[in-house]
This record gives sequence, C-alpha cells and structure tokens, in this order.
Amino acid sequence: MIASTAPAAPYWVQMALSVLGIVGGGTGLAAIATVVVQRGKFKADAADTLTEAALTLVQPLQTRITQLEGEALTARSELGLLREQVNQLQFVVRVLTRTLDRWRAAIRAPDATLRKVRAMVAETDRSPEDP
Repeated sequence: MIASTAPAAPYWVQMALSVLGIVGGGTGLAAIATVVVQRGKFKADAADTLTEAALTLVQPLQTRITQLEGEALTARSELGLLREQVNQLQFVVRVLTRTLDRWRAAIRAPDATLRKVRAMVAETDRSPEDP
C-alpha cells in the first residue's frame, strides 16, 4: 500500500509557487542566455573603449611629434646657414692672419723704415666692406 500524505499547503499556494518557479527559472535562463549571446558584444565594447582611450593618449603625442619634426627641420636649416657663416669667418681669419704675419715681418725686417711699412700697409688689399 502506498500511503498518501496530505499536502502541507493549500493547492493554490503550491500552484503559485510552481508558477513563480517556472517564471523565475525562465527569467534566470533568459538572463544567462542573454549574457552568453552578448558576450561577444561586451568584448567588442571593451575593445572600442580601449581603442578610444589609446587614441586619446596617442593624439597629443602625434601632435607633439609633428611639432618637433618641424622644429628639427628649422634647426637643420639654421645649422646649415651657421656652418656657412663659420666657414666664411674662418676664411677671413686666415686672410687677416696672413696679412698680420706679413706686416709683422715687414716691421721686424732689419731694413724696415716707416715709409716701407706704410707702403706695405697701403698695398694691402682692402675688402669692399671696409670704409
């Protein structure tokens, strides 16, 4: 014999609990299914967020690099001009040194006279820039 025990709760309570269990279980399964389906979207959103953050950080650096490249180009140009000026000045210094050496030799010569020194100085080529 099988003994049947009376339910501990009324029938309508059991039915309400069953419906709540089914609805709650369905909602839980739906939530899990939604998370599984949208997992790829979450990864894509995370990748987009990281990409935006990286671009936000990289953009000022790219701007600064562009500025520095422009400044480097300007500096190279100025350096070329300065090198040319230094070469010209070195040439002028060599010419003046040779002139000064000739004058010194003329002054120290045993037969040096004021007239000879003046004549040598007068013969010295003057650059067009001199007054």
